Amino acid sequence: MTQIHIGIVGGGYMGKAHSVAMAAVGAVFNTGLRPVLEMICATTDESSERYRAAYGFNRCTSNWRELVEDPKVEAIVIASPQSTHRAISEAAFALGKPVFCEKPLGATLEDSKTMVAAAEASGVVNMTGFNYIRTPASQYARQLIADGVIGDVTWFRGEHTEDFFADPQSPATWRCEGMSNGTMGDLAPHMINAALALIGPINSLVAEVETVHKERPGGKVTNDDHAQMMCRFANGAMGSMYFSRVATGRKMGYAYEISGTKGAIRFDQEDQNALWLYKMEGPEAERGFRKILTGPAHPDYQPFCLGPGHGTGYQDQIIIEAKDFLQAVESGENVWPTFRDGMLVNQIVAAALDSSNAKQWVNIEPLS
Repeated sequence: MTQIHIGIVGGGYMGKAHSVAMAAVGAVFNTGLRPVLEMICATTDESSERYRAAYGFNRCTSNWRELVEDPKVEAIVIASPQSTHRAISEAAFALGKPVFCEKPLGATLEDSKTMVAAAEASGVVNMTGFNYIRTPASQYARQLIADGVIGDVTWFRGEHTEDFFADPQSPATWRCEGMSNGTMGDLAPHMINAALALIGPINSLVAEVETVHKERPGGKVTNDDHAQMMCRFANGAMGSMYFSRVATGRKMGYAYEISGTKGAIRFDQEDQNALWLYKMEGPEAERGFRKILTGPAHPDYQPFCLGPGHGTGYQDQIIIEAKDFLQAVESGENVWPTFRDGMLVNQIVAAALDSSNAKQWVNIEPLS
């Protein structure tokens, strides 16, 4: 086992999740590289020291450049706002340091293109954080589709719906400003990533993007509340997706349904330890969806628990990501999703916004 000294930029919600993951991943997965929490960066000296003490880092700073340039920091985790991702990753790649960057990769598609160019020019390991697709159930769904268990996919429906802004009297916050903080910037990337992972590339789409509550107590809303999208995949399948932060009653509505020529799959993140599978076989009177409870037989489950049906949780998804990132660094070979995969998600978001503005279908052109 070899130590690797980790620097994390951002100490809030995701900064904590990644700090906990790096502290736990070696024990859970017996990784060859064992993280040392070397340095954490937050916006002020006071907050960075508070996070350092709470999470167990050796050192802290309020200057991300100090963290990236520190010779003892060997790999970087970016868990700060989207507007900072490009500059931090470029600085890290220039020094030959591996980077894990939270989604969305860039605040804009142009940012993502620049980040991909920097990553690929450096030849350094890079990874984008899409944690929900790494649940044992969704990993198994991806495996079932790849193995042809449900035949050729003909249709996909996906959603990422929450209700944290459903109440029009909820006060305005930073989430109300800037498109990268709206629903298309914040929630949509997760389900778009799932669609690309499960079904494959998207050839064309049409979308509507809307702000439902244009004013809130304390300020105006300058970004979007919800959006709907129809698409056609490269394999010929039809698809539709819905994204919302005003979906009353939905808490973690990351859900999808997939129809194929031999069967179908359903999944809902609010019940993340179950996958529903339908197979077109046997007597018609006995056919129906079967609920599969995840257990040690499913991907990345056993290191957490030996009991089927006992389940994994949100933090476990982040630990799985940490394991994959460390294995990539150890081997020198990237694992999915790379920065390029993150850029492809940004491309679909940008195309959806263009479609909504033009009120027409748009084609998705290959990116170099």
